[in-house]
Amino acid sequence: MAAVRKWKSESIGVVISVDYDRCEGIGKCVDVCPAGVYELVKGKTTAPNIDGCVQCCACVDACPKRAIKHSSCR
Repeated sequence: MAAVRKWKSESIGVVISVDYDRCEGIGKCVDVCPAGVYELVKGKTTAPNIDGCVQCCACVDACPKRAIKHSSCR
């Protein structure tokens, strides 16, 4: 069973999921996010600033392990 962590923003209607079995803490999502949504904590991606998300999908495209799913991105 995958260890998936989810963050939800009621204010902008976004859900971000990170599969911790896939996430290797490379940090490309942190680097590319123009809104500063992501942080690395103990070697894993977190999305504590989800309310600032601009729904650009750069995080999904940047993750080489495809660990991030974003409700606004296909």
